[in-house]
Amino acid sequence: MREPNLFQIFTSRMNRLGMRYIVTGAVASIVYGEPRLTHDIDLVLELSAENAEKIPKVFPPEEFYCPPVENIKQEAMRPLRGHFNIIHDETGFKADVYIAGQDELHYSALQNRRKLEMEAETVWLAPPEYVILRKLEYYREGKSEKHLRDIASMIEISSDRIDFVELENTIKGYGLEEEWARAQKMVNSSNL
Repeated sequence: MREPNLFQIFTSRMNRLGMRYIVTGAVASIVYGEPRLTHDIDLVLELSAENAEKIPKVFPPEEFYCPPVENIKQEAMRPLRGHFNIIHDETGFKADVYIAGQDELHYSALQNRRKLEMEAETVWLAPPEYVILRKLEYYREGKSEKHLRDIASMIEISSDRIDFVELENTIKGYGLEEEWARAQKMVNSSNL
């Protein structure tokens, strides 16, 4: 019996929703960079409170833990940082679903998402600039080196896909120059 593609457990159902979404976080950095272990998939979803009832229909309770519709609606109404989890019962694999809300970076990433065909299924990826920027923010918040390593591998493997001018302008706008310098130093030290 073939092992299920853990990411597609979630992305195939997101495609059925008919709402814009992107894969970001570790999974996106794996696609743009080097493989590493991850226990979840991060998704950004364009979701309104009116559409919240669609979520449990594609993530049914006999296969998934999915929050009650009321909770999903409440998260969808948050202007920023709306979030909920969905867990696949059989595998324990988890999706962290972030609501786009009024976050300008989320909307920019949704508008510039990248299409990836995987086993006859479309997967929508966040652009690499967005993934790098968010990882710089996560590094600033928690100082976890894994984010810098992810950025370094993305730069080493996918530099031809990254708009560095746009990225550096956005980095300045978010005050992430120090974190960016650390990530670049990691790239430079790995090239020696």
